[in-house]
Amino acid sequence: MRELPRPAWRNRAVPLIALVAVVLMLAMCTVGVQGPVARFVPVVIGGGAAAAAVWAVRRWRSDRAAYERRLTEWAATEAVLAERLRIARDLHDLVSHGLGLITVRAAATRHLEQSAQIRSALGDIEETSRDATAELRRMLTVLREPEVVPRAPADSLATLPEIVRAAGTAGLRPSLAAGELGEVSPGVQVAICRTVREGLANVARHAGPAQVAVRVRRDGRHVVVTVADGGPAQGWRPVPGAGHGLAGLRERVGSLDGSLVAEPVDGGFHLTARIPDGVRTG
Repeated sequence: MRELPRPAWRNRAVPLIALVAVVLMLAMCTVGVQGPVARFVPVVIGGGAAAAAVWAVRRWRSDRAAYERRLTEWAATEAVLAERLRIARDLHDLVSHGLGLITVRAAATRHLEQSAQIRSALGDIEETSRDATAELRRMLTVLREPEVVPRAPADSLATLPEIVRAAGTAGLRPSLAAGELGEVSPGVQVAICRTVREGLANVARHAGPAQVAVRVRRDGRHVVVTVADGGPAQGWRPVPGAGHGLAGLRERVGSLDGSLVAEPVDGGFHLTARIPDGVRTG
């Protein structure tokens, strides 16, 4: 999303003030000159300088008011763009994670032979789709009536097991290893959860019902999140996305002065986020 340039301060009174200063210097050159011109010229120049000074003050005020209006409009536009970007990220998380897992579970059902396994898979698909639909309806209600419906609570480290569990019921074979992190700021906790969601969604699209390891650890003042799979499941056909997920995640991690690396490793794919956390420095 393209950012708008900040309005520049322009004052058209400055050139006139400089001209008045030059004229006054010329008027000073008439000091000591005799005759009618010496009496007439200073009066004219002084009156003109006074009028120019009054005009310059009024112009400065007018330019200042116009600049403040442009700055206010720019700030409002930036706020709208930031909110649109936040909504786009939330919608992507919802569609990519929820519907992506539904796709994996539905595709994996084709290889099931026992009716009990098929019923279990269909139950998982129904549960995931209901959750995704309910979340989508809540977001649309918030957009229509923001003062009536509260937003959902932000993700935290406490929701990580549920995120991984949901991926497991949808067909992935995930594992979670979380070391001692100490106190973690709320913004970093949200970024951790969004990284795990995006990583699992990518595995679902590209590797199918595969094994995936989620690891969260502390490295000094940084929190490191890794989502790694061992490669596509046998017979799985990748379903590439539009690439907006990684771009949005990179923006989110970058806003916290962190870094994001997404790369193939040993036939699989690793997503690693390294996020500084100011709550704990050692």
